[in-house]
Amino acid sequence: MASGLNGTNFASLFTSKDTLCQTSISDRDELIQKMLEVLALNHGIGNVEHAFQQVIEREEKISTVIAPGIAVPHARLDAIDGIVVGVATSRAGIKFNGDANSKAHLVIMILAPKDQPGVYLQALSSFAKILNETGVAKRIAEMDNAEDVWRFFDRGGLVLPDYVCAGDIMTRDIAVVLENDTLEHAIDMLVDQHDIDVPVVDKAGVLVGVVTAYELLKVCLPDYILWMDDLSPIINFEPFAQVLRNEGKAWLTEIMATDYAAVQVDAPAIQVAKEITKRGSRQVYVLDDEKLVGEIRLQDFIDKVLRQ
Repeated sequence: MASGLNGTNFASLFTSKDTLCQTSISDRDELIQKMLEVLALNHGIGNVEHAFQQVIEREEKISTVIAPGIAVPHARLDAIDGIVVGVATSRAGIKFNGDANSKAHLVIMILAPKDQPGVYLQALSSFAKILNETGVAKRIAEMDNAEDVWRFFDRGGLVLPDYVCAGDIMTRDIAVVLENDTLEHAIDMLVDQHDIDVPVVDKAGVLVGVVTAYELLKVCLPDYILWMDDLSPIINFEPFAQVLRNEGKAWLTEIMATDYAAVQVDAPAIQVAKEITKRGSRQVYVLDDEKLVGEIRLQDFIDKVLRQ
């Protein structure tokens, strides 16, 4: 990641000339094409058609509407050596994710060099604080000219952080079980969530352990069974039957693992990679002091750092 971006004012990454104010374009693909043409004219981004395909490929994979009324289409390109930003506003809104009732009024396009992992996330983090402001997208879309739009970002003092932290890439909405829940509830969660790990928290939200499918199998298959060559006595899952008979009476604290990968919310994202690699884990839990606030899955980490 280019250290030269650290502390950069987000507004310095674009000008009013890179802004389509109150565009009449209502089609997503047409708008993306037009924004790329403007950026190509002002900054030189290489082959516009190639850039278009890169942006659309990302959109088809997952919608880039990241907050009510705000879309952030993006791509990583070989042809640029620095971040390029374009902005568009629309009073009527542009349908980005297939839902006619969910339209983007503020579109921020971010093009980043392909060899700078995470730079998109670094830029996104700089204006993240405005994303949850009620009605901010429509408020910006009502501005009469591109200069006013640019001034909004300039006055906001939005600065690119020194590094991407765990909080920038974590998923906040995660399923948990409580420490006083039963094994029966945990098994239901593992099945319903199609997951192999479920974090266990206390009533204050403090992470106290993890119930894993692996630990569950260890409960079902005691150590002595693992050393048996002849499995015919238990070929019909007899040990599992014992667990089923007692699942409503067994508490999670009896079987949960207390060794798991975790980082603080403000930890550099590179520390997430270290924890995943060191522990051979599929996810890292993100804590604010001791409270669980999110998780980062290995697959999502790879996608966000190496592809976004």
